[in-house]
Amino acid sequence: MRLRHQFIAAIHALRANTVRSLLTILGIVIGITAIMLVMAVGRGAQDLILDQVRGFGAETIIIEPGREPKGPSDFVEVFTDSLKERDLAALADAARVPGVTDVVPLVAQVTTAAFGNETYRVQLRGAGPAILEVLRLTLASGVPLTEDDVRRRAAVAIIGDDVREQLFGQQDPIGQRIRMKNVSFRVVGVLERKGESGIVPVDHMVLVPYSTAQEYLLGITHVHAILVRAVSEQVVPRVKRDVEITLRELHRISDPEKDDFHVMTQVDIVQRIGIISTILTVLLTSIAAISLVVGGIGIMNIMLVAVAERTREIGLRKALGARRRDILGQFLFESVTLTAVGGIMGVAIGASLAFLAAVIFRATVSPNWAFTFPISAVVLGVGVSGVLGVVFGLAPARKAAAMSPMEALRNE
Repeated sequence: MRLRHQFIAAIHALRANTVRSLLTILGIVIGITAIMLVMAVGRGAQDLILDQVRGFGAETIIIEPGREPKGPSDFVEVFTDSLKERDLAALADAARVPGVTDVVPLVAQVTTAAFGNETYRVQLRGAGPAILEVLRLTLASGVPLTEDDVRRRAAVAIIGDDVREQLFGQQDPIGQRIRMKNVSFRVVGVLERKGESGIVPVDHMVLVPYSTAQEYLLGITHVHAILVRAVSEQVVPRVKRDVEITLRELHRISDPEKDDFHVMTQVDIVQRIGIISTILTVLLTSIAAISLVVGGIGIMNIMLVAVAERTREIGLRKALGARRRDILGQFLFESVTLTAVGGIMGVAIGASLAFLAAVIFRATVSPNWAFTFPISAVVLGVGVSGVLGVVFGLAPARKAAAMSPMEALRNE
């Protein structure tokens, strides 16, 4: 029996029971749709995060306290106080770490800022004067932080645009005073609006000298992170190595496995995000694949019913000379056609939902969220549905092919 004839016969058989066929492939459609949606949204989120990370600049190196997390238990060590003032001075020393243009300490906390009767939850960041250059931020008005502000532990602040809008409305905030933890800060600058497009919450941020934040707001002597900017992307690997050597000398660490800090470049962050995103996508796809198994079982059950209903047809075809492989091919082709139709429908619905999700996320999460529907997802969806048709249709097809023509014709 030619392939074209098998295809025509399969289509006629499926059209004879259209409603049953649609209900049969429902599990396949749902499973493929879920997989397509997970892959598309996961890729969109990964691309957005990677674009934001690249916005830091390839020449930026991030140093955080604690050993680099490699498991759930290691995250406890991230909150250590291993990075001190002496580390800042050593990293800024050109004799120890050549090729560095800026060293910026960071302390962070979520707190409440108040002006008059207005309050607003803000992202407090204590930093050095070079924070604007390192994070590529721009002032809409006012002046930046200075080294003198850090030395004097000055109570001055630069606020994000959302903070300005929530606390001051249409007033000019420059020169006004806001309160955080009962400490009064004079506003000296306003950051240019970034929107929800950056990994750093610029619009909700309040920047103060890190020394001021340490003493008056947090009561600590350590920093939560250090940003080091190299002179160029080409020297970043060497600067990273020098940073690690310098910190190990200061912290008297001889075994790198016992580091109480970890150093990350943009490449490291991108790789880590890629690994995490891949793991999450595989996990969610595996969960969605459960419905494919359920749908496959439904296909097998319906094909067994179809074989039982068409026993006399099978006997008649065999009596007229149909070979075992013709019967096997016909029913196997029907099964594959069913799952392939389900796969194509799932891909189409998944693409539509992914586009709708991208529109929603663009409006609510970030205007830079792009609709992404990888070709690999389409190939995977159609390919998996075809494989399911073969796997779950093989048993009913073999049962049909093994029937005796005499017994099949005697079937009522």
